[in-house]
Amino acid sequence: MNQEQEQVKNCCGSDCVLKYKHRDDREYKNLIHRLNRIEGQVRGIRTMVEEERYCVDIITQVSAITSALNAFNKALLSQHIKTCVADNIRSGNDEVIDELCETFKKLMR
Repeated sequence: MNQEQEQVKNCCGSDCVLKYKHRDDREYKNLIHRLNRIEGQVRGIRTMVEEERYCVDIITQVSAITSALNAFNKALLSQHIKTCVADNIRSGNDEVIDELCETFKKLMR
């Protein structure tokens, strides 16, 4: 187990591994900025519902949030491939390829 992983007990008592990834300041700030914007958009939709705004207007905003979340995923996945996946392959850990394939399957549901 490397320093970016921590073995813990989950609620059922079985072991699982939590993985960690250190991000440089630029990547961290970019991701947090995107999440803050998305959080603001979600709060805006809540306000629209509370104000009894027209359905189509709310749906339009939900669509914008979906696009923002997709953009967040693309940025995060790109960094993951360039750093985590590439580093693991270079160190001989080809299992990361299977993990990446499973991640793609989840994203393409």
